[in-house]
Amino acid sequence: MSPEVDTKALPAGDALEKLDQKLRDRLQGEVYFDPGNRALYATDASNYRQVPVGVVIPRSADDIETAVAIAREFDAPILMRGAGTSLAGQTCNAAIVLDTSRYLNRVTSLDPEKRLASVEPGVVCDTLRNAAEKHGLTFGPDPSTHTHCTLGGMIGNNSCGAHSVTSGKTVDNIESLEVLTYDGLRLTVGPTSERELERIIQAGGRRSEIYSALRNLRDRYDEAIRNDFPDIRRRVSGYNLDALLPENGFNVAAALIGTEGTCAITLSAQAKLIPSPPHRTLVVLGYEDICQAGDRAPGVLATGPLALEGIDDQIVSDMRKKGMGIKALEGLPDGEGWLLAEYGGDTEEEAQEKARDAIRQLGEHCVDTRLYTDPAEASLVWSVRKSGAAATNALPGEAETYPGWEDAAVDPEQVGNYLRDYLKLLDRYGYRSSLYGHFGEGCIHGRTTFDLSSTEGVAKWRRFTEDAADLVVRYGGSLSGEHGDGQARAELWPRMFSDELMSAFREFKAIWDPGNRLNPHKLIDPYRLDENLRTGPDHDPVDPQPLHFSFHKDEGSFAAAAGRCVGVGKCRSHQGGTMCPSYRGTMEEKHSTRGRARLLFEMLEGDPMAVGWDNDTVHEALDFCLGCKACKHECPVQVDMATYKAEFMAHYYEHHRRPRQAWTMGRIHEWSRLAGMAPTVFNGLAALPGVNTLVHRLAGIAPERALPRFSPRPFTRSYKSEGQEHPGRPAVVLWPDTFNNYLDAGAARAARQVLEAAGFNVRLPGRPVCCGRPLYDYGLLDRARQRLEQTLATLQPAIDEGLPVVGLEPSCMSVFRDELVNLLPDDDRARYLAGNSWLLADFLASRDRLAWSPAPQLEGRVMVHGHCHQSAFDGLDGTRRLLDGLGLEVSTPDNGCCGMAGGFGFEEDKYEASQRIAESALYPVVRSTDEETFIVSDGFSCREQIRRGTGRTAMHSAELLALALDRQG
Repeated sequence: MSPEVDTKALPAGDALEKLDQKLRDRLQGEVYFDPGNRALYATDASNYRQVPVGVVIPRSADDIETAVAIAREFDAPILMRGAGTSLAGQTCNAAIVLDTSRYLNRVTSLDPEKRLASVEPGVVCDTLRNAAEKHGLTFGPDPSTHTHCTLGGMIGNNSCGAHSVTSGKTVDNIESLEVLTYDGLRLTVGPTSERELERIIQAGGRRSEIYSALRNLRDRYDEAIRNDFPDIRRRVSGYNLDALLPENGFNVAAALIGTEGTCAITLSAQAKLIPSPPHRTLVVLGYEDICQAGDRAPGVLATGPLALEGIDDQIVSDMRKKGMGIKALEGLPDGEGWLLAEYGGDTEEEAQEKARDAIRQLGEHCVDTRLYTDPAEASLVWSVRKSGAAATNALPGEAETYPGWEDAAVDPEQVGNYLRDYLKLLDRYGYRSSLYGHFGEGCIHGRTTFDLSSTEGVAKWRRFTEDAADLVVRYGGSLSGEHGDGQARAELWPRMFSDELMSAFREFKAIWDPGNRLNPHKLIDPYRLDENLRTGPDHDPVDPQPLHFSFHKDEGSFAAAAGRCVGVGKCRSHQGGTMCPSYRGTMEEKHSTRGRARLLFEMLEGDPMAVGWDNDTVHEALDFCLGCKACKHECPVQVDMATYKAEFMAHYYEHHRRPRQAWTMGRIHEWSRLAGMAPTVFNGLAALPGVNTLVHRLAGIAPERALPRFSPRPFTRSYKSEGQEHPGRPAVVLWPDTFNNYLDAGAARAARQVLEAAGFNVRLPGRPVCCGRPLYDYGLLDRARQRLEQTLATLQPAIDEGLPVVGLEPSCMSVFRDELVNLLPDDDRARYLAGNSWLLADFLASRDRLAWSPAPQLEGRVMVHGHCHQSAFDGLDGTRRLLDGLGLEVSTPDNGCCGMAGGFGFEEDKYEASQRIAESALYPVVRSTDEETFIVSDGFSCREQIRRGTGRTAMHSAELLALALDRQG
């Protein structure tokens, strides 16, 4: 057991109010001591939860210095936090949290000649790597969270990543640090010569005291420091006291790296850069099982890969069950355990030859091998490895998996035997675990089916963890090989380290932080590994009923749905994919998918937030959710924030008046039907200055937004006189959604032309219809259910006849795929429609023989922007195949979300965020596209945003197909 934790009293009452006010008065950044923001930062990606004293978002290093000085006046502890993705609990504590990720996130200088970059602590790893790549360089460490983790966090944890076989740990890639101590000393630290060390000590002052004490500690414990650390590359546990040895240059920066914010605060860092091979080739080697893969890893390492990673069959099986990364899984070679080896070169030929040579050397020991020369295919396979941390999470009907023993490291030569013994240990305790990680360096990850919800389960977990620690120590390994120890493993240090080293660690902490005010009790005098649990035996959240949605994947539990988030933080990525647009537009944690999930979780906890749907903090966060559904697809645990938002809003507005936008944009179908009776008159009136201003004000539309114009003639009105069936042709139902019927009827007319040319009879529903998509944003779920019941009744004849329903608007088709069966789970018609509704491009691309005679052709290029709901379900493969078939050169750049999202971009308080989201990816790509290139987007909102924001006209894919037909004729 760990020593008793001596927890000092935290500021409370008047002292807390004075602390809050003084921080507000003195800082340029934001200060939050309210229950909502404290709850937001109560946990990270670990099993632990501690509500902080308050949250500070500093704008500068001076802000940090001032905040620490004020905290010192009140004896308040400090916790530095980057992206909050730590798995061992080191980034949650009862302290003032300083979050540097919003403002202190720049690469302040980069010298390609010296291969050095100066960075602020909140800079994202990929931001630095992308800046370095412009010069053929990179920052070596690349954890699986490299799209969103921060350098400050990597320094705190001594992070590594897939390429550490060539680049090492963070400690090997930092030249110097600028740090701040709790008692106010600000200094730059790094390697120190004996002469410089003597000069610093002779100069006197607090810096002299620290350096003198460090030299004294080194000299007294030099034998233990040299002999008692495990001799492996991936030793991350413990403080890096070996960095103080003379032969290692008395490197104070290296000694502080990996201290998890317990000794000093990082204000800036000078990072080393290394050459980045411009060409890379991936080889995947399949083995009979993961243990055999471990046996063979040293032989693969001898072939000189840049990275050598392993994954087991459990990850692959669980991903298949969740429908995750199916295309990537199809590309794996045969086997039950796999090694991923990446080879680099100055040319494509050089990289491929290294890879082929490795296969020649290693192939006879494998079940199967595969070489990936296409970077896109290789990226897909890498995504399987990167999904490992969450691939086994939130499987319906199966035991939940947790971190807690996910980061041990042994000598790579011992991996196979270690895994066999570890699997026996798992079997003895009745646990199931995935196994994956950095096999080239012997670091094994895995999430395990611990029971943390009962007293007996927690006790069993503790016994297992102690036995697992002893097993690793017997193999000469480290409790942590990458993630750090935090609360999860610090209590186990005495099992790994000698009494002498433990004494040295305590002295090292005391030298820097004698009052134990920096991230207290996370490494020295630690909390027990089985306390402060996020969902421990005392966890008893309110699980509200009744609900509108079935939440069938979470067994009807809103609490389980809200608890899906495990804190991976992929939604905090600054680029790539779509998730999470509102975070990219605001850079605020509460506007990330994770932040919203955390607030919903805390809303059901009741401390510090009030329990229940009537929660303004949660409403504020969810109101800024675009409902893009990207999280449902891109989140590794498939958090479905659009659905959670709709459910919450439905209950929240039982106690509050809905905003006026709910009755204008939320009910746009009714207003469009009314305007469609005389669209020319409506457009003329809306253009009058006084009327235009009044409509903006009444509808809650941002003054910067032009009102949409209605088509001169709704599609359904003109189609009745034009439609004519041809005997012998198959029939389809064309869904005339509100947007393409009333606002952009040209797309619907083009779709009719295309479907008929493709050999189909086109039918329409027998009455005006609407899927109700805009209703969900405002929680109008009773009305939405009625709309869907009307839809099913209207489509009953088509359903009975077995006809497919083809739509033009991705958001409408996603209602049929998702909300329809979630609101009406027991309706057979709903299940039929969910499986037989198609976007036009996907419908046509899925047909092997279309009645094109000859097939229409176009020349030129087309850039396709995918609607978020399109990306969340079937993606752009169908659109690409269809447009490829026209003879066009098709590009589908990663444009993210357009920022419009139906009514979101029209609302007064969201216009600026909408524009920032568009500027983050979409607008620059559109502006750089030459005038001769077609721009296609099937989302009405996307086309509107592109037109208003760039002056370019985007077409619906139906219109481009119709253009090809017209030119053919």
